[in-house]
Amino acid sequence: MPLITLVFVLIVIGILMALLNKYGPGYIDGWYITLINIVVIVAVVIWLLNVVGLLPLASTVQVPRVR
Repeated sequence: MPLITLVFVLIVIGILMALLNKYGPGYIDGWYITLINIVVIVAVVIWLLNVVGLLPLASTVQVPRVR
């Protein structure tokens, strides 16, 4: 994945999280916003580790075929 794409995706995720944290409390309970923040941060860290090759998840996960 090109570096510019990686940076663009991280910027978009950051903007969306900033919007959620700024405007979300008016519509969503604070506990849910905290939970969403934690899930997104963990997912982004795992995705980044996978992209840079430090955590090769995609090559080890096998999905069984349904007959």
